[in-house]
Amino acid sequence: MFANDEDIAEALVGKLAAKKWRKEPMPTIAKLPGFPAIDAFHGGRPVPLVKRFYENYLGLSAGQKGKPDGKEDETVWTRLRLRKSER
Repeated sequence: MFANDEDIAEALVGKLAAKKWRKEPMPTIAKLPGFPAIDAFHGGRPVPLVKRFYENYLGLSAGQKGKPDGKEDETVWTRLRLRKSER
């Protein structure tokens, strides 16, 4: 139910990148509105609230379509489908 920052980092970016992520992006994200603080009694952040923060941050909440990252090139997908069907 509660996780320390090391466990959260590992869950988000994987074991290999977790140490670096904790030192660089984590302090910035921890200051953003809505990111849960460490609960002193439990010694970690509430996992459901971390999950909810990321659902909102990434635009995965109900009714949202996600954050746009640029125009997608549909010809790549069309070519891929054609190649598979040609087999």
